Amino acid sequence: MGSKAEKTSQALNDIYNRLFDRYGPQHWWPGETPFEVVIGAILTQSTAWSNVEKAIANLKTARVLGPESLHSIPTGDLAILIRPSGYYNAKSTKVKAFVERLHDKFDGSLDQLFALDTASLRHELLSIHGIGPETADSILLYAAYRPVFVIDAYTKRIMGRLGIASANDSYETYRQLFMDNLKHDEGFFNEYHALLVRHGKEVCRKKPKCNGCCLAALSKNKCLSA
Repeated sequence: MGSKAEKTSQALNDIYNRLFDRYGPQHWWPGETPFEVVIGAILTQSTAWSNVEKAIANLKTARVLGPESLHSIPTGDLAILIRPSGYYNAKSTKVKAFVERLHDKFDGSLDQLFALDTASLRHELLSIHGIGPETADSILLYAAYRPVFVIDAYTKRIMGRLGIASANDSYETYRQLFMDNLKHDEGFFNEYHALLVRHGKEVCRKKPKCNGCCLAALSKNKCLSA
């Protein structure tokens, strides 16, 4: 009989293996540069990635997708460019808050910001207006290439239905579930999160498609949607 930690680790790895066998590699995150990934992580809050792509395309067309350009552009003009991402007034303020911190404290250099150790970098990101835990961890994993697990609604839904965690648990509880029980590897965390998103979109929806689900055999509660 293994310990509880060993069983949890085995269960999480089993989920990953089943998802990978079903879907294969996902090649996340879309973005040509780390800075573009950062801006995308902020813009993707409460919207689909397809909308973010339109906003990013607007920024590129206007030649303002860079730290200095975004620092200089008026907030109102920025809001117009990122309108496709939704909540554009609030998001323009969030983007400006990030680039202003980068400008004021790190000489406008993403490399200087990313030179911080992981714990300090996460703390710094969370202290910026508009950057919460999910956005901060997305930046850490996908832009700074740190082995930090990103938790989102799909992950909470899947783990809750499998009985591995409670849907009422906090973001940090879910985050520690993965951080404490899996090997710390940036590529592995990247792939795992992407696979959970894929499964959440296609199968483990709000109204789940349980027939044929590659994780159904692992469920402790028959994957009830309640």
